[in-house]
Order: sequence, then C-alpha cells, then structure tokens
Amino acid sequence: MTDKDAIILVIAAASGTGKSSLARALAESHSAVTLSVSHTSREMRRNEVDGRDYFFISEQSFLTMIQAGHFVEHAKVYGNYYGTSKKTIEDSLDSGVSVLLDIDWQGARQVVSHFDCAVTVFLLPPSIDALKKRLVDRDRDSDESINERLQMAVDDMRHCVEFDHIILNDDFDAALMDLGALLPGSSGTTRPLPDGLFARLGIQSDQGENQQLTEG
Repeated sequence: MTDKDAIILVIAAASGTGKSSLARALAESHSAVTLSVSHTSREMRRNEVDGRDYFFISEQSFLTMIQAGHFVEHAKVYGNYYGTSKKTIEDSLDSGVSVLLDIDWQGARQVVSHFDCAVTVFLLPPSIDALKKRLVDRDRDSDESINERLQMAVDDMRHCVEFDHIILNDDFDAALMDLGALLPGSSGTTRPLPDGLFARLGIQSDQGENQQLTEG
C-alpha cells in the first residue's frame, strides 16, 4: 500500500540529453523526492561512487537478482546490465516519498506495468547537433562510439510519444522547473514544445507539437 501523494516519476531520454543531471538536481531541490539508485554490472567510472551513482555488482550477482525477482525493471545496454530494485521503490512510496527513476524507454514500460502511480516523462534535446556536442564534451567515448550513440538516440527519441509528458532540455534551469511542475502538490506549469522540434529530431507523430508537453 502506497501513500496517495507519492508518485514514481520516470525520466527517460537518449544518451547525452542530461537526464541524470536533471534527476539529481530535482531530488536535491525537493525534500519529499528521492532518486532511485540503480544496480549495474558495468565497471565504475572515474569520479563515480558506489551507492551514489549506481550499485556496482558483478554480472553473475545481477543475474542472480533477476532470477530472484528483485528488479522492477532491467535491461542490457551496451553489453552491461542495469536494473531498479522493486523493494527500494516500495519502501519509499510506503513512507510517502516520491521516487525518481532515471531509466530508458524500455524500463519505463516495465515500471508502468507494475505501478499505477508511475508518471512518465521523456527529455528531448533541442537538436541532433546539440546532442552530439554534449556527447563530445563529456569526453567519455570514441568517435565511433559517439556515432553509434547518436544513431541509437534517434531510435530512442521516436518512443517519446509513448510517454505521459515530453520536456525539452534546451535550458537546464527551465527544464528543471518543468520537471518540478509534475511532482505532487506543485502549482507550476510546463512550457509548450517549440514548433518543428519533432521534425528536427527525426520523430514522426500524428499529434501536434503545441500540446502542453504532453504527447502520446
């Protein structure tokens, strides 16, 4: 049984769109919100902290947790496993605290199938060029990997129409306010999407882009 005012805010986006930074900032600015920390089988990167960025475990341990039904969602991305603990989410909701999930569109589908209180939001970059610049600037990937991620990003962004809300991350503070407007008790409003955004990103939709950040 969960608190009626607590929700699961599922935030998805293509790689490099800035969802992790926004999710972390949203949790830090709202006391009744916590950021769920996912488990992963990938190696820890420089400046990452176990238990803050991810729970880093071996692939065999991850597979054991899958078999035991510990994950509400999990996926294999770029050869590594990622998953969200079901018990962690339930404990937060039971105490009246909303949960932020920083996951992909496939994981969002799984969460929605388990929790009626899930609200899904997809973040979009202002353009493909802006997304490429973010991937280059973070200095993590080779040119080949960046091109691979860009192609996957285009494929991922086409799923944004399946989400409850769509937010444009063209300005960090503005996007953060848009996300905050989706939390329980908020009196804020969100910005409409700019004309032509879907076309610039290669997204096909039969619905107009001038809805209040809600398409699909």
